[in-house]
Amino acid sequence: MAAPTQDLPPKGGYEAINFKRIPARTLFSGGQMFAGFSLMTAVAGYLYFRTYKKIRIEEVEMRSATLALEPLLLAERDREFLKQLRKNREEEEKLMAGVEGWEVGKHYGEPIYKTVPSDRFIDPTVQEYYAHGPTSSFTRHSLFSLWS
Repeated sequence: MAAPTQDLPPKGGYEAINFKRIPARTLFSGGQMFAGFSLMTAVAGYLYFRTYKKIRIEEVEMRSATLALEPLLLAERDREFLKQLRKNREEEEKLMAGVEGWEVGKHYGEPIYKTVPSDRFIDPTVQEYYAHGPTSSFTRHSLFSLWS
């Protein structure tokens, strides 16, 4: 078996390690860098303010459209709300038709709210509103808010 050989340095030794600083090549002087920065800032500011005017105009237009449409949307929402309350009353009337002494909107002939005048509207709870509908409709709409 042959004896293993060890790696040795080359004859004459390794070259000296170069540890001197090699400065980077300068492409622009300090004044040129400052002038370039100033020019870029001026151009960016001009473009920003030109765009800002357009954005402001669009925001005002969108705000105006929202203010114009909001009463219509709220009226439609209230109309649908009252239609559903009417359906609920009709459904209660059909459902309780066979119960003697039952009046729609009362509990066995007694008003539910004794201290409230009869011509005053009381908002129903969410459960009352969806009482005659499917459970999936209740769970889907019970956390809905127009304002969020």
